[in-house]
Amino acid sequence: MKTTFITNPFDLANYSNPIGHLFQQPKTAAEWEQYVLTKEQIDSFKENGYLSGIKILTEQQVDALNVELIRLQSGRPEDKELFYHYESNESEDPDKVLFHAIGAWRVTPGFHDLIWAPAYRMAAYQLLGQPFRLFHDQLFCKPAKHGGVVAWHQDFSYWTFTKPMQHLTCWIGLDDANIDNGCLYYIPGSHKWGLLPVTGLAGDMDAVRQILDTDQMLAFEKKFANELPKGYASFHHPLMMHGSYANSSQRSRRAVVINSMGQDTMGNTAGYERLEALGHFPPMPQDQLLSSQFFPKLFPDREDDIQRLINSVPTISSLD
Repeated sequence: MKTTFITNPFDLANYSNPIGHLFQQPKTAAEWEQYVLTKEQIDSFKENGYLSGIKILTEQQVDALNVELIRLQSGRPEDKELFYHYESNESEDPDKVLFHAIGAWRVTPGFHDLIWAPAYRMAAYQLLGQPFRLFHDQLFCKPAKHGGVVAWHQDFSYWTFTKPMQHLTCWIGLDDANIDNGCLYYIPGSHKWGLLPVTGLAGDMDAVRQILDTDQMLAFEKKFANELPKGYASFHHPLMMHGSYANSSQRSRRAVVINSMGQDTMGNTAGYERLEALGHFPPMPQDQLLSSQFFPKLFPDREDDIQRLINSVPTISSLD
């Protein structure tokens, strides 16, 4: 795969552990227990394809990340060269704005350490059912009054350059998100539809309807508005149909997304149709494990008394 990816001495991917004190790490199994999801929550995820209302961040942590976000949106050249993808405005509507960037964890300490947030790591382990690595993060920001859409899509339709499909998305609000300012929507059960073709991410909100059958179209009538306070998260399956409408309110709608993958995920780039989109991503050779410093292992990260807890918590795998 041809790539223009380069290393950088200021790249925070050089640190495969938290570098600050924004996220205190549990030291014992007892300290981890507060973050464990219930069997009922995992059952709900398995049935519906998403789980909402999980608190990941305190108000202080949200504020710290939003300060860093101001820097990241300023587009400093030395920051932008560390991103895998950076669009100050990815909206296809000239009257709307959608900031979308991939790779913030490599640039600022708060977003770097966010991927080690304990509440995130425990929930992701349970919902993936296996040890996992970071795939990448994303920022999606819709300004007040003219924020653009994120059209209906499945995440894995953009990620077929990896295999097997063992991914999980965590969407975390950096603002209160509701219907007025363009919150995320889910189609319950749509993760069972199988992989569908790509129909666009930042253009026609309803382009996906061109490829759906009658039953799938009817399912949109039961779409779920993922309204959440800032600092709270939802998790969803890689085939979950989801999207978010424009923001015409007086409030911004900022969010960070953490995408994770099973620890034995491999590159599947041979024959990938959109190789140009991967030009600034780390190398992902065909059939090779994605285990470089750019895909750090997030959980579990050590062998001690938490292993007994890990072996006892309910997971997607344990409920099969």
